[in-house]
Amino acid sequence: MSLDGAGVVPASPAAAPREALYLVDASLYVFRAWHSMPDEFRDAQGWPTNAVHGFARFLLELLERERPGHIAIAFDEALDSCFRHRIYPAYKGNREPAPDELRRQFAHCKALCAALGLAVLAHTEYEADDLIGTALHRARPAGFRGVIVSADKDLSQLLGEHDEQWDFARGLRWGAAGVKARHGVHAHQIADYLALTGDAVDNIPGVGGIGAKTAAVLLSHFGSLDALLARVDEVAFLRLRGAAQVAARLREQRELALLFRQLTTIACDAPLDYTAPATPRGEADPEMLDALATTLRFGPMTRRRLRIAAGLEEPAPPPAWQAGTPA
Repeated sequence: MSLDGAGVVPASPAAAPREALYLVDASLYVFRAWHSMPDEFRDAQGWPTNAVHGFARFLLELLERERPGHIAIAFDEALDSCFRHRIYPAYKGNREPAPDELRRQFAHCKALCAALGLAVLAHTEYEADDLIGTALHRARPAGFRGVIVSADKDLSQLLGEHDEQWDFARGLRWGAAGVKARHGVHAHQIADYLALTGDAVDNIPGVGGIGAKTAAVLLSHFGSLDALLARVDEVAFLRLRGAAQVAARLREQRELALLFRQLTTIACDAPLDYTAPATPRGEADPEMLDALATTLRFGPMTRRRLRIAAGLEEPAPPPAWQAGTPA
């Protein structure tokens, strides 16, 4: 190995920083706007647009703050046609169908993203989580890191060494190392954890009698659901309240636990309608954007912000005092 002139071995160059791929769980923010925004916004035909207005505010803030070079917005179209329904017909059976007023707004939100030049991910058999997982799985080998914009704990199972999850509304970010502090298990154990505890949001009952603390203890000791079921006879000897009963229920509900894990595991092989490793910002469609702004009755400030975010207008220069020049 050659030395430099001072007789010191040169340091190896630092690894290039990974470019971020922003993956947005859009449905979460559309639903949040639907429930939180006042029902006073109407489109040109009199339909409610509160969810669209709220989603647009979120999206603009994200784009203005982060200026992402690669971003994809994932929507749920598989509300009752997902492959999980074939495996378990009761999946999400506790949810009321979205009213027409909300379905219409989902379509507007997708159109708004497309008009801004943002990649839209949607599929009738795969949920937004699966599309996010597949996009991240594809991008990693090309040197990207994922920034998953969602508060959904299910998505934490996707976090790798360089990835992070961002609860945008609360301003909280965490990586794979931060999952245990939040949920009591490691990122790679989230699907097993949810299979044991169940997930009321998705109508997954879990294994009877196993709550969050018990599941965390079991996975801490055994490492995985497979190891737990293979060594279930050891459970009765753990320092765990009702350990013998927990072991009995695991034996009785073994097949259910494995079924529930199929439901809680995010698929990373969903079909995507692009072939690149990641989705770069595309060119905006000014006519489509202006038409949507008119139809949805966006105000002049929102219209200008949309056009700036789309690269169709330049932002106003900062005031002289802010730019550091004499007033």
